[in-house]
Amino acid sequence: MRVLVVEDHIDLADDMAEGLRDLGLATDVAYDGRSGIDKAFINSYDVVVLDRDLPIVHGDEVCATLRDSQSEARILMLTASSAVDDRVAGLNLGADDYLTKPFAFDELVARINALGRRSPSAAPVLSAGDLTLDRARRRAARGGRQLSLTRKEFGVLEVLLAANGGTVSAENLLEQVWDEHADPFSRTVTVTIGRLRRKLGEPDLIETVVGTGYRLR
Repeated sequence: MRVLVVEDHIDLADDMAEGLRDLGLATDVAYDGRSGIDKAFINSYDVVVLDRDLPIVHGDEVCATLRDSQSEARILMLTASSAVDDRVAGLNLGADDYLTKPFAFDELVARINALGRRSPSAAPVLSAGDLTLDRARRRAARGGRQLSLTRKEFGVLEVLLAANGGTVSAENLLEQVWDEHADPFSRTVTVTIGRLRRKLGEPDLIETVVGTGYRLR
C-alpha cells in the first residue's frame, strides 16, 4: 500500500510517515495543499491522509480536486475540530473517513488499513497456486507453510500477486513498495527479489522478464 500524508505541521507529518514506513507502508509527505495535489497527480496512492487546515491550498479544495480527478485514492481527512458540522462538510466534499486531532497512532493505522481494503483493486486475500497472501493480517504462506517475510518482501509479493500474472517493472515496484526517496539506480529491488525467491522455495515462482520486470509464474 502507498500512502500520502498531507500535513503542514512538519514534526507531526514526519512522525506519521516514519511510523507508517516502520509498518511497511510506502509513505510520502507533503507540507502544504499545493504540494499534496502535485504529488497525488504524479504518483498513484491507495490512501491520502489529508489535514483540513492547510496553507497555500486549503484541505477542502485539495479533497475536492482529487475527487474531480482520476485519482482512486481513499481520503482520510484530519481536523482539530470535533464539531459535527465540520465532519459532515469534509465527508460531503468526498472524504472517505474523518479523524479528529489529537488521535492515537494505532487508530490512524487501523483507519488507513480499512480504507486500503476498500480500494477497487484491493482483494483481502490474494493467491496463486499454493501461494496465499492475507493483506489484513499481513501474512503469507506457501503450501500451508507460513513465510517469514520482511515488510519490503511482503510488499513486493503483494504487488506481484495483485498483477495477476502480469509483468511488473522494477520502477513500478519502487513506486508502490518504497517511497519517493528510493534511489531508482540502486539494486534494492533486485536484492529484495532475490531474498524473496529463496524464502518462497522451489519451484521458483518469480520469473524475470528480461528488460521488462518480474511476474509470478
